[in-house]
Amino acid sequence: MQPLPESVGVLAGPPRSPIRERVGSFWRHGNLSDRIYAAVLLAFGLTIPLLFGFILYRLVTAAWLAIQAFGLGFLASSEWNPVSGEFGALPFIYGTVVSSLLAVLIALPLALGLAIFLTELAPRWLAAPIAFGTELLAAIPSVVYGLWGIFVLVPWLRSNIQEPLADRLGDTIPLFAGPAYGVSMLAGGVILSIMIIPFISAVTREVLAAVPPAQREGALALGATRWEMIWQVVLPFAVPGILGAVILGLGRALGETMAITMVIGNRPDMPISLFQPGYTMASVLANEFAEATGDLYLAALMNIGLVLLGITIVVNALARLLVWRVARRGRA
Repeated sequence: MQPLPESVGVLAGPPRSPIRERVGSFWRHGNLSDRIYAAVLLAFGLTIPLLFGFILYRLVTAAWLAIQAFGLGFLASSEWNPVSGEFGALPFIYGTVVSSLLAVLIALPLALGLAIFLTELAPRWLAAPIAFGTELLAAIPSVVYGLWGIFVLVPWLRSNIQEPLADRLGDTIPLFAGPAYGVSMLAGGVILSIMIIPFISAVTREVLAAVPPAQREGALALGATRWEMIWQVVLPFAVPGILGAVILGLGRALGETMAITMVIGNRPDMPISLFQPGYTMASVLANEFAEATGDLYLAALMNIGLVLLGITIVVNALARLLVWRVARRGRA
């Protein structure tokens, strides 16, 4: 009677996870230094999820009083009155979403055009300094963007954009209704768009570079022009990754605090006009956390922070998934 092979499931035992198998092998066959090294790296690897879990636990416990008091109605209420103890996050959610989407709408064509130019058209001697200069925008502190926005961007928008549009289109299009304050949802969206252009452009360049060269060469060999090759071959292949770059930029805009706080006006309303002041979740945390005297007031602010954390995690996870999908297609 021949013995059964080791591959038979009954004799092989239950399958082990890849992480457990790798760590176990490293631990069994390594010397003392290897074992210490594996233990230290395992501790480092577990630190990040444990830290995230602690942050989430702390936010939930600190916001629990507001969660019990308002429930899901906290997300749908537009009342924000610390004196009477009425708190609702809807104006801040509205301001965060509108300003971030406006920033993406402004930044996307600029970042996409820049990425296509640097990847497909620009010579190397020109692409390198432009890419370096674009990446430097991400290194500028947000408070510097805010100061520039107050003294340069807001006056320029008020005199050159808001007042002419309000005078000519304000009576017919509510989106451009005046008066033109300068500090507004539009100013917040513009300042955010400048800040997220480096992120969208950098990820989009990587996605475009992941397109297999054979697809480019095949399109050109079939008689396509350079623009037809980019428009009909490169961009369709990279669409999921570009969407991931956009969502990554959106996640960056959702969490921005100082720059938009200095130019958006900080008024807890839900204006239809882009020329009116607004408020964001990050801004209300920065402005009112120090003056939150009551327990319910503090819990409401922590609840806003919990909502912002949840939105940011979902957006960034979706962006990473889309970018990973394109990178996997490029390796296939």
